[in-house]
Formats: sequence, C-alpha cells, structure tokens
Amino acid sequence: MDGLLLDTEDIYTACANTVLAKYGRPSLPWSIKAKLQGRPAPAAEVIFHEWAQLPISDADYLAQFSALKVQHFPQAKPLPGVERLLGDLGRTRWWEKAAGGKDDEKGGHRVHLALATSSNSQMFAVKTAAWEELLSVFPPHRRVLGDDARVAPGRGKPLPDIYLVALNSINDSLPPGEPLIAPEECLVFEDSVPGVEAGRRAGMRVAWCPHPMLKKEYEGRDKDILAGRMGEAGEEVDVHQLGNHDDGWADYYLDLTDFPYDKYGMVIPPAEVELDPSMKEDVSAEVIAQGA
Repeated sequence: MDGLLLDTEDIYTACANTVLAKYGRPSLPWSIKAKLQGRPAPAAEVIFHEWAQLPISDADYLAQFSALKVQHFPQAKPLPGVERLLGDLGRTRWWEKAAGGKDDEKGGHRVHLALATSSNSQMFAVKTAAWEELLSVFPPHRRVLGDDARVAPGRGKPLPDIYLVALNSINDSLPPGEPLIAPEECLVFEDSVPGVEAGRRAGMRVAWCPHPMLKKEYEGRDKDILAGRMGEAGEEVDVHQLGNHDDGWADYYLDLTDFPYDKYGMVIPPAEVELDPSMKEDVSAEVIAQGA
C-alpha cells in the first residue's frame, strides 16, 4: 500500500529526517531506505537503527517518529493511476452479475481483490482515514496487515507468507461452486524490492511500480529484482521459489496510469454499468482480492 497506492514514502523519509537532524545525524539515504521498504516494522527498525546510531533509545526514536507520522500521514494522496485502477478492478464484479455468476462469453470475468501490507493496524487507520471509499474494494477480512495474526511473527516480506495468506482469505470466502484460485493466477502489485521477492516466492506474477529514487538506486539490476533474486531474505531462500531473468512473470511500470489490463487477461466493463441497480449494493461486503 505504502508507495504503491498512497504517496507515503516521501512522508516516511521526511519524518525520519526530522528526527535524524535533531540529533545531528545525516539524512536517510536511499541505499538504506530501499532495505526498509515493504518490511514489517520490527525488521525495518533493526536495519534503521544499525545504520542511524542515534544517541537515544529505540523506543524514544519510535515515539518521536510515530508522532510525526500521525501528524503528516493524513495528507497522503493516491499515486497516479490508483483511483482509476481500483475503480476499474472493482467494476469487474459486473461480469459476475451480468452473466449470472459465470464468466462473460467475451472473456470478461470478475477480478478478485485483496490487500497485503506491512503497515500495522494503527498506522493503516491513520493513512487511510480519508480514503475509505477508495479502498472499499478491499473488505476488512481480506486486508492482511503487518500485525495480522494470520501471518506468523517474523514471516513478513520478503518471505511469501503475507501474499499466501491474502490468497487464502479469498479462497476461504469464494461463492459456493467457484473454483479455488491458484497462486499462478494471481497478480501482485508492488513497489518495494522485498515485496517483489515475496510475490515471486509465492508463485505469483508481479507488477513492480517503484519510487523513482528506488529505481535509480538499483539502476541496472531490474532483472534481478523482477526475478526476486536480490537476496532480500538472506539464507532463508528456497531457490525453487525464485524466478529467472526475462521469464515473463514480472514487469516494471513507471506508474499505474493506463495499466494494460489485457496483458493479464482482465476485461474492464464500461463505466456505464455502474448505473445498473445491481451494482448499487455495498461493495465492501462482497468484493474479494487477488493481490496488492
């Protein structure tokens, strides 16, 4: 979610730099920030403090950092293309309704949606308070957050668990008779390098849409990133879970504007279908997810 759906990454950096400057420490470089992105807070904090060497306790830093985040996160807005993307994907429920629960004969089918983020419940609420309607395509029980009990402690990104749990949250609540979704049928949207590895190791396709400075930091390493071969998980890697260069299972995107749905077998109904009475139900109670 951070840096992919909502423009929060620069806010994170500004908050960290405010505390760092207070104690005469240098600003957070992208070489370190790149390792923090996508990871659960406890793992990210270890990496940060080993680098920062602040003259205060970790708890003191966290209190100051959290206060700044609570102050500034409400100003975060969706990144380019996100509002249209979520609207389009949510509207694919039309294919299910129009065809009586079966795929449309033209190839249209419902795209099931889920949210998998390393943000904990408290920060998620702060960041998304102004965007509840936009994120209503992700019903609460199909939102897997950083402190979700369904993900075992220490099993966050770059490990694949969070995406596999998200998929299970879909399959556990599909309509009766609908076939279960397999990992290879899922598309993960990611901005972080650990997140790409997590998606690849889950056996899913990945659309990588990084911050421009992250792309610059890893210039020339796109193939390793897209294959999940950056070694973000250290020695805890099953090589059979990794991809290969140019295997077609991961793609880079500058942003999410004009996303090529047809490349992934998605057919988006025209906007007019929203006028159909059957589309006026509470979307948050029924839309399900395939990866985020």
